[in-house]
Amino acid sequence: MHRHHYAQYAAHSWVAGALLMGLLLCGASARADDARKLATTVCAACHGPDGNSADPQYPKLAGMEQEYLLRQLSAFASGKRREEAMTAVLANVDPGLFSGLAAYFGSFAAAPGKVANAQLAAQGKPLYDDGNTDSGVPACAGCHQPDGKGNARFPRLAGQHQAYVLKQLADYKSGRRATDALMTTVGKRLTATEAQALAEYIAGL
Repeated sequence: MHRHHYAQYAAHSWVAGALLMGLLLCGASARADDARKLATTVCAACHGPDGNSADPQYPKLAGMEQEYLLRQLSAFASGKRREEAMTAVLANVDPGLFSGLAAYFGSFAAAPGKVANAQLAAQGKPLYDDGNTDSGVPACAGCHQPDGKGNARFPRLAGQHQAYVLKQLADYKSGRRATDALMTTVGKRLTATEAQALAEYIAGL
C-alpha cells in the first residue's frame, strides 16, 4: 500500500474506532441512567432507594455481590425462581438493564439489622458457625462466610430481615424455591425453632 494511502486508511480507521467507542460509551451511560431510574422508582417501592428495605418481607439488596444479584434477576425473569411480584415487574423490564440494577444496589452499604430475641440469636450462632451434625445441617458460614457477607455465588445474609430469611427457608423446605439443592436440604432438615434462631442470629451479624 502506498504510504500516503496507508496514512489516510490509518486516520480513517482511528476516527471510525473513536466514533464506535463513543457510541458504545454513550449507550452504556444511557443504560446505566435507565437502570438507576428504574431502581429509584419501581424497585425502591419494596427494596428502598438504597437497597435497604424498610419492610421486613422484602430483602435488603444493599451490599450484595453484583454477580449474585444479576443471577437472581435472570432467574426471576426466566421463571426459574418463583415470586409473583418480581415476575410481574420484570416482565416489563429490558434484560439489558439487569446488570445496571445489580451494580446500583450492590454499590450501597447494607444497614445493620436488629435482633428481636437475643436468646434465640445466641442459639443460632452455633448453628450458623458449625451446623447440626446430628441432623445433617451444614454450617451456614461455609458458603455465606463467617461474617455473613456472602460472595458472588452465595448471598449476603448479614443484617437481613428475620421475616425474609424465614420465608426463604420455608420456600426451600416446601420446594417452592428450588434454585439450590443444598439449600433445599437445609430447609427440609431445619426445625422451626432452628430456623427462627438462625434468622435472629443473621439479623445481628
